[in-house]
Amino acid sequence: MNSVLIAVVVIVVLALLLFVANFKVVQQSRAFVVERLGKFRTVWNQGPHVKTPFVDRIVKRVSLKEQVADFAPQPVITKDNVTMQIDTVIYFQITDPKLYTYGIEHPMNAIENLTATTLRNIIGDMELDQSLTSRDIINTKMRIILDEATDPWGIKVNRVELKNIIPPKEIQNAMEKQMKAERERREAILQAEGQKASQILVAEGEKQSAILRADAAKQAAILKAEGDAEAIMKVQSALADSIKLMNEANPNTQVIKLKALEAMAKVADGQATKIIIPSELQGLAGLAASAKVLLENDAPAAKPEPPRA
Repeated sequence: MNSVLIAVVVIVVLALLLFVANFKVVQQSRAFVVERLGKFRTVWNQGPHVKTPFVDRIVKRVSLKEQVADFAPQPVITKDNVTMQIDTVIYFQITDPKLYTYGIEHPMNAIENLTATTLRNIIGDMELDQSLTSRDIINTKMRIILDEATDPWGIKVNRVELKNIIPPKEIQNAMEKQMKAERERREAILQAEGQKASQILVAEGEKQSAILRADAAKQAAILKAEGDAEAIMKVQSALADSIKLMNEANPNTQVIKLKALEAMAKVADGQATKIIIPSELQGLAGLAASAKVLLENDAPAAKPEPPRA
């Protein structure tokens, strides 16, 4: 009885251990390729699975995530016989675990060799300048060719990037000199544009200053003209008032002649060498001269000075 019980316990324990050993859980974004007696049986996707002991075998665990392959620089020759070093980065994803397992031996080595061959073919149809400025075109062509070639292997190429394009040393030196000259040219252009802008600002300032000076001179001339006009108007107004007052006073002929004589005196004070006196003023002038002589005669005689000792 004890022997039977022990045997049963041993069998149960062995069965439990066997079950645990063959119980598998597939994680998210992974897949297991299972064979039965050396022949493909199935692909386990995410979740729990139990394989048949001693019959089923997991031959490959595959990641379904997007992966990155960074290949070493490859020598390529352009159409104009320039040798360059180009390293490539490929982003790919396994879409069919069965084809990936049985499609090709060492798939990553195959992808690397295929990438190098494709790159040489594409660059070989381009000249140096074109290859340096056509990265997007090269990337697109390589992705299409590699994706089509790796499809039977259960691999999808999502993106291809040329990481570095390294031309020969002498070409690098020439390119650096060209870039330096281009930078100097741009700096010269910027400096010239700055000087031009400065000169424009100075010219604008001088223009505004000239305009302001002209406006100031114009305003001064206007004010002077207005002042002169106002002075003339006041003189004319005063003259008109004087004439009006004289008309209102009803002056006789002798007053008018005296006024005329005063005017003639002012005229005589000028620079004229000849003065024509009207006949009606000559008698009045003589009368004035006679009156002046009589006044001088009536003046008291000066007293003689006492004799000096």
